[in-house]
Amino acid sequence: MANILYIDDEISALKAISAILKKNGYNTYTATTAEEGLDILKNVSVDCLLLDYRLPGMNGIDLLRWMRLGEISIPTVMLTAYGTIEKAVEAMKLGAHHYLIKPVDTELLLNVLKEAIAKAKGIKKIDKLESPFPEIIGKSKVMKEVFYVMGMVAESNANVLITGDSGTGKELVARAIHRKSLRKTKPFVIVDCTTIPDNLLESELFGHEKGSFTGATDRKTGLIELANEGTVFLDEIGELPPSLQKKLLRFLQEKEIQRIGGTLRTKVDVRVISATNRDLEGAIKEGNFREDLYWRLNVVRINLPPLKERKEDIPLLVNYFLNKFSKENNKTIPQLEPEVMESFMNYDWPGNIRELANVIERAVVLSPSGLISVKYLPKKIQEKTGWLIPDQKSLNLLEIEKSIILKALNSTGWNQTKAAEIMGISRKQLRTKMKNHGLLPQIEEE
Repeated sequence: MANILYIDDEISALKAISAILKKNGYNTYTATTAEEGLDILKNVSVDCLLLDYRLPGMNGIDLLRWMRLGEISIPTVMLTAYGTIEKAVEAMKLGAHHYLIKPVDTELLLNVLKEAIAKAKGIKKIDKLESPFPEIIGKSKVMKEVFYVMGMVAESNANVLITGDSGTGKELVARAIHRKSLRKTKPFVIVDCTTIPDNLLESELFGHEKGSFTGATDRKTGLIELANEGTVFLDEIGELPPSLQKKLLRFLQEKEIQRIGGTLRTKVDVRVISATNRDLEGAIKEGNFREDLYWRLNVVRINLPPLKERKEDIPLLVNYFLNKFSKENNKTIPQLEPEVMESFMNYDWPGNIRELANVIERAVVLSPSGLISVKYLPKKIQEKTGWLIPDQKSLNLLEIEKSIILKALNSTGWNQTKAAEIMGISRKQLRTKMKNHGLLPQIEEE
């Protein structure tokens, strides 16, 4: 289901055309100024922009120019009552897909929109194929910056430090860099510094000789040596015990390892990528992490933003996970009710991409039909975003009705006309129900 943003300061046209779009299956977002439209674009992945020329403040042409300067590529259909050849030419030069004059023929409008959206999907497919890191999903400005640094560092031998909150995809980035490196045909070895007990970590990293300690019945090759000519990924490097930090530093300086209990030093050629969700600079000040080791690891740093700072990527991620988990669970790819995506965009995702994946998988598994509604989301998301579904077993019908009215009012900023439209009743009916539930301000009742 495609998303259309319609910007027009003429309220009657806005209502009439948005009603036509919704009737024809489009998710429609509306704004009366270019500035309001830009706010929507920050939070919603829009497939097509329907744009009026004459707007208060920034006009339609100005918005097109701003989008072009910001490299925002959205198929745009200009729609205005003030049509001239000059305006049409200018709009086309700035990237507009089409230019229509009001009052516009409904069939023509729908055909033009369909064509513009089809063109957009074709462009997205090409972009995905040409992406240097197709396994990483994102088109936001912050992720483009990440991709740029990844592309610059991938074919080098420089050590990389990946930082970011848990669940942001640090291991995925490390793997993507390895796959684009000159070492891509060699091993990619993961060392999780949080899952290996401290007393075994040195042996896991550097190996040991037979009889070097109790239980060492055979010689063991360490993970760093196993990664020779390839890449070793030190996950959660901030948890590395101080006793091992010095030995790792020596390896990074000399490119040699010495097994526990051994006397020989072995040359090892590996590229080191490390990751952490800790503040290593703070750990250095507290005396918990060596500064010299930090600078050896942090030749190039890539900081992954939390999901709440790249919300325009959420629709792309949702689509990816819907496809992934539907396939894994042998289910038809479901559609999302508009309120579900609205909830996703309004939620802060403290668990980042990992939490989003979990929520999507849960909804795919629990949804018995081809439609995912808010009730299949975790209660904490419903509560945080104002779409909490009441437990109908513990509520009577009047309480359920009151809950639905409050939900509609809260979602529209208590705009009674819009709330009535959502509920499919007249404004008069809504006010009667609000009065019955004690939801009308006392001054209005009097």
